[in-house]
Amino acid sequence: MSQATTFPISFEFFPPKTPEGAEKLRGVRQQLAPRRPEFCSVTYGAGGSTQSGTFRLVQEIQAEGMSAASHFSCVGATQASVRAELRELQAMGIQRLVALRGDLPSGYGLGGEFQYASDLVAFIRKEFDTAFHIEVAAYPEMHPQARSPQADMQAFAAKVQAGADSAITQYFYNADAYFRFIDSARALGLDIPVVPGIMPITSSTQLLRFSDACGAEIPRWIRLRLQSYGDDTASIKAFGLEVVNDLCERLRSQGVPSLHFYTMNQSAAVLAICDSLGL
Repeated sequence: MSQATTFPISFEFFPPKTPEGAEKLRGVRQQLAPRRPEFCSVTYGAGGSTQSGTFRLVQEIQAEGMSAASHFSCVGATQASVRAELRELQAMGIQRLVALRGDLPSGYGLGGEFQYASDLVAFIRKEFDTAFHIEVAAYPEMHPQARSPQADMQAFAAKVQAGADSAITQYFYNADAYFRFIDSARALGLDIPVVPGIMPITSSTQLLRFSDACGAEIPRWIRLRLQSYGDDTASIKAFGLEVVNDLCERLRSQGVPSLHFYTMNQSAAVLAICDSLGL
């Protein structure tokens, strides 16, 4: 285990759908709180139920004494609805947003008054100046709907130029993809911090399903090793810890600003990685 350090980290949660899930997540946050995260972000889905769940959860996290960041998507939204929701978050004391376009539901046209995340970032800056720290998404292995790596980088540039403060990446297991993305961004003069998103590996079926859906690449050697373990959960978790720990060590050794953990509302894997890294 590495020597203990205060390297900055943050955690992502999603709004639970049941009272039991909410109670379980409170326990998870209690276990993770001693790691002193910079902030905890809460995901946001299209449609009112998930959005209200996001707002409730960020409020609860703030009340526990941790800084909360609300994901905020703009698919199908109007300027008036976005303005009202941002005022609501401001009144709760939320000072950090993760500004996203949001996923387009199947068969859904772009609709609404915001076509891209960069439009949302520009609107927040115009309406609220610097009241919010704005995080945006970055895709080291390219957004699944982008036409090309160049087009994807231009979309990232538009978000930075619209006023983004920092970015969090889609998860990845190929550090070279991240460093190449950073080199491309810096070559365009885009110098905001880009924080690697880290996904612990605890289940091969879940990871493969997520990755196929969001365009994150699972290197062939990792995929084959995971498949070779079959239902041997202990081996999958031990291998996953080793892979993610090595990834984080390499990222830290090359000067990344922070690490952002996709917790999946679980604490065990994240705690094991933090212990292994001495965080």
